Amino acid sequence: MARVVVEGWAPEYGAPIEPDDALAPAEGSVGEDVETADWRPRDGVDDGVETVAFVDGVRRVDARLVIDDPEAGPIPGICGTYAVGAVAWDRRRPASEVVSDQVARLAVLGGGRAEALPATDLDPPYTSASTPATDPADLLRELHTAMRRAEGAVASELAVGSFVIADGPLNELVRRPCVGLVKTHRVTYLSPERNRVVRELAPGTRTPLFTIADYRRYSWYVRIARVAFGHGWSGIVRCEASGQLPLEEVARLADRTAALLPLVASAPHLDPRAPQNLVPIGALERRLRHRMGDQGLVVRALREAAAREVA
Repeated sequence: MARVVVEGWAPEYGAPIEPDDALAPAEGSVGEDVETADWRPRDGVDDGVETVAFVDGVRRVDARLVIDDPEAGPIPGICGTYAVGAVAWDRRRPASEVVSDQVARLAVLGGGRAEALPATDLDPPYTSASTPATDPADLLRELHTAMRRAEGAVASELAVGSFVIADGPLNELVRRPCVGLVKTHRVTYLSPERNRVVRELAPGTRTPLFTIADYRRYSWYVRIARVAFGHGWSGIVRCEASGQLPLEEVARLADRTAALLPLVASAPHLDPRAPQNLVPIGALERRLRHRMGDQGLVVRALREAAAREVA
């Protein structure tokens, strides 16, 4: 019987189940029986991996731009800042360590324009990118894509010697032990009878693997925590790995995530997106936002640079 549940995430962060397309069936080819046809919850396995690296990025729009063209009219753009980094969890020691953090600024100009941005004293300075689009959502997408590419580069570098958990879908499908952690469910990839297995998961267990052929990746669901007064998908994350990896290796990574992720799940008094926003990732996000600098000072530097150019 269906029931009404109050979602646990703070409203300003959206929701783990997107309301606009709440678990609509996914389009494309999904293979459900690649690991087994016996669909039931599978226990996680801690294989003793020593170093786990968590990779994430944050972004913001610093200011809206307008190219004042006397013939074409006003053409929109944005100035944005993003930061990406990683936290390494050495399981032989009590604390995690930030092993990478980097900041970049990007001016995205719409309408295919390539005007030079006024020079500022900001460090790092803005670089420019051009897109034919003029819709504000498309401009923001360009900024987000740049951040995701930077995340992918960090994840690929760290995966040489660490087990990498990247926050969000994988951007680079390399043949390395990287796992993407998806906190928000916009579609359901499974048939109705297999969706029931997701609801049956206990903390520390996972579904069997399935493939998302159109995106060339393996995927599986993990319950990382029970949520008081939650719904059937509360505390559920979707994980994914590159389709270039052997099935046996992906199964080992899936077992590992089911065992380790509950150990770093956040709590409501620590994070407004608990439990899905993992503790190391939440700490990394706070550091990265600090590294981006004060938005007010950035906007002032942009306006002063524009005023100097006009003068």
